[in-house]
Amino acid sequence: MELKPKFGIDVLLFGMKQSDVESLYGKPNKQFKDDDKNIILVYNEQKLRLTFYEDEDFRLGYAICSNPELRLFGKAVIGREVASVKQDLVSQHFKSWEQEDFDLAENHFNEDHWLILQSEFGNIVKVEIGAIINDKDEFDWKFKK
Repeated sequence: MELKPKFGIDVLLFGMKQSDVESLYGKPNKQFKDDDKNIILVYNEQKLRLTFYEDEDFRLGYAICSNPELRLFGKAVIGREVASVKQDLVSQHFKSWEQEDFDLAENHFNEDHWLILQSEFGNIVKVEIGAIINDKDEFDWKFKK
């Protein structure tokens, strides 16, 4: 399973509709709406949580993954030390990171690629990735249908 900054995750592209995702992965293990009326799909086998934005005609705009097979530029992510992953990403133009601490968890956020590496005890446990906003202040949807 490959993480593709600015594009999506695995075979999923930002901008897909729920039906597009279900044609690839099947029905989710769980589906619900969050407080903003976005649709959330959960796929247990892939360890994947997908958000379809209500105010964007329910397009896929955000993904959270904790799959141990997750790769970023061909290298494993989950279970690795945050500093090591961030060092690998320097050559991929991931330059600045903001860090927030939440008790045990730390979020390392790169806004240019809308990527969050969440760690506990210094190792990455979860990755969050979102669609990019372009210069026109609109989502840069990668899925064209």
